[in-house]
Amino acid sequence: MKNAEPILVPNNSHWGAFLAEVADGRIVGVRPSSMDENPSPLITSVPDVVHAANRIARPMVRKGWLERGPASREQRGAEPFVPVSWDRALDLAAAELARVKKVHGNTAIFGGAFGWASAGRMHNARWLTHRFLNCFGGCTNQSGNYSFGAASVIVPHIVGSMAPVLGGHTTWEAMAGNTQLVVSFGGVPLKNAQIEQGGMGSHATRGGLMRMKAGGARFVQISPVKDDAADFLDAEWLPARPSTDAAIMLGLAHTIYTEGLHDPAFLARYTVGFDKFASYLIGATDGTPKDADWAARISGLDAGRISALAREMAAHRTMIMTSWSVQRTDHGEQPCWLAIVLAAMLGQIGLPGGGFGIGYGAVDGAGKAKRRAPPPTVPTGENLTRSVIPAARLADMLLNPGAPYDYNGERKTYPDIRLIYWAGGNPFHHHQDLNRLIAAWRRPDTVIVHEPWWTPLARHADIVFPATTPLERNDIGASTSSDNVFQAMKQAIPPVGEARNDFDIYAALAERLGIAERFTEGRDEMGWLRHIYDISRQQAARQQAELPSFDEFWEKGHVDVPVVERPANVFEDFRADPVAHKLNTPSGKIEIFSERIAAFGYDDCAGHPAWYEPVEWLGAKATARFPLHLLSSQPRYRLHGQLDHGRVSQASKIQGREPVWINPEDAKRRGIAHGDVVRLYNDRGACLAGAFVTDQVRPGVVILSTGAWYDPEQPGSPGALEKHGNPNVLTLDKGTSKLAQATTAHSALVEIARWTGPLPAVTAHAVPEMAE
Repeated sequence: MKNAEPILVPNNSHWGAFLAEVADGRIVGVRPSSMDENPSPLITSVPDVVHAANRIARPMVRKGWLERGPASREQRGAEPFVPVSWDRALDLAAAELARVKKVHGNTAIFGGAFGWASAGRMHNARWLTHRFLNCFGGCTNQSGNYSFGAASVIVPHIVGSMAPVLGGHTTWEAMAGNTQLVVSFGGVPLKNAQIEQGGMGSHATRGGLMRMKAGGARFVQISPVKDDAADFLDAEWLPARPSTDAAIMLGLAHTIYTEGLHDPAFLARYTVGFDKFASYLIGATDGTPKDADWAARISGLDAGRISALAREMAAHRTMIMTSWSVQRTDHGEQPCWLAIVLAAMLGQIGLPGGGFGIGYGAVDGAGKAKRRAPPPTVPTGENLTRSVIPAARLADMLLNPGAPYDYNGERKTYPDIRLIYWAGGNPFHHHQDLNRLIAAWRRPDTVIVHEPWWTPLARHADIVFPATTPLERNDIGASTSSDNVFQAMKQAIPPVGEARNDFDIYAALAERLGIAERFTEGRDEMGWLRHIYDISRQQAARQQAELPSFDEFWEKGHVDVPVVERPANVFEDFRADPVAHKLNTPSGKIEIFSERIAAFGYDDCAGHPAWYEPVEWLGAKATARFPLHLLSSQPRYRLHGQLDHGRVSQASKIQGREPVWINPEDAKRRGIAHGDVVRLYNDRGACLAGAFVTDQVRPGVVILSTGAWYDPEQPGSPGALEKHGNPNVLTLDKGTSKLAQATTAHSALVEIARWTGPLPAVTAHAVPEMAE
């Protein structure tokens, strides 16, 4: 007898829409959605992870915490777990939440639901976590993020909004045929454009770039990595030293200004403060002209090429693109600010195909036409504590309760955190200096986590609730920014093991804590899906966009949301009438000099953009010991740490470990061959990786992508050798500046040596020890 054909169930993910093939209650395969012109291969890992052996089968409690409570916190991450019933786990968690609130107050609860979580608008772990905790009286929350934390603070000061960073870029349609020259700092990597938060109907970045190329655009890529630009772009590669983008931009600006290639009329009408910046640029304020020769000494590029490029930019309709990666460095605010200043000097902001954009290629939504309806969203309510820290200052907060710090013009104090509640993210993936984080993670009394798998976060928790994946529940897929499809994500299989939806876990806790009605509002899963869809439908109607009823949408499986019809050039209305469409800045204009930032009095972020030497870079004295600059890029074979145990990511490993890209010159000097296992190290830690020798990276630079699950040789021991290739045992945990306090992950120096000892087994995806 033939096996029955699998049932096809539509679903969505951060890496694209797909059809799940279901047979006998299991996902047996996936098929790309017919909507997607360029599907990502990442979808093929879905069956592997949904049915992985390291799914958390039932609620778990760390043995020491079960026996001794918070007194056992020093063993967090190093002890076995005890399976318990759902009722017991919920009772324990509810009692601990109530205790911490009563004894220490709500600011002592850290709502660490930070990360991409799973796709879907209703079962969004971060929103649900904060909705639950806000119903409970609030918590300490995070502001900004690890992706574009520096940009999220500096750009609104300069242009009054986040439009050129997230969800408001000049579109591919507006650039095709209009943009003549693209100068890209950090590239437009298609590997990053595989993803879009919340889900997407189709991938557009590749097609957008191809249309620009066909329309006559020429591409110049300034990056340590040649691979950051697609081959079909035929981009000129200028292999700059990492963390020197600000210096290069200043060198370009100097040539444009001193040769009279700037646009004084634009600067006078649309900007403020150029005269103060110009004084710094020519060296009147500090005695150092920021000319091409100066920039060349810092960046490693040719001074003549810097000057020539500046002239080309002035002679052509130029789009300046900066990746999010260039601002994840010491003083990462500066290249964002300088990209805006360069575009203003050229006078092309608001013109078709001209200006600037921050984040093209970072996610697929950058460059897509803006839709005329917001995505469905679960309301989180009000956080009565008003307690917030910058996202990347997690370890600082845990290690220094009561300590003061500066942030965006405010003097703040770190709260004393006694309970961490985390769902939908993995700090052992995205935080820097993991050995420091391990020490910090032992400070709170209790850590409660929702996870489908035994991730490093789950292994470092006290109470672990097994959570469902998107294939095990109903939801709505829709991107956070610009994708024009809302998709029904229909439950394909029953929950694996005893997994429950995050919403149901919080509802059960809310019942125990007396806030059930406030949290659920009397709605179940489908009730909430209908509710949030109807709100989006009403908001769309106010923008003259008609969406079908929820029942019609759910039956059809997706809806195409109308988009803004004309090609969009960011700031075109401001250019047309800077009075009627003034920016949300103190001056109403582009702030080349910011009186507000100057008033903060920061020594690491003045009132105008400038060059500040990074704490670690190839021009630092520390290169005598650690001569290689480490870049911890976003991976091409998974999304951050998601899908690391899937087939696509696993096929990329070298002897089971994450590949580290190294230039042939650097490899030869160290006796390293392609495929060798190597040890990367500095004073913060060490990890093993597999050598991938390639000329796609400039000499002096190595690339170890993030997302390999943290796998220390001695669990729970700060300083232990990491076996799997997690770069964050090496990265620096320091704020970009007092302004943004964002991550400086790309400012890190290391050395590499061929590993000659016995190879320790990779156990990153194993199930931890269990106790009775």
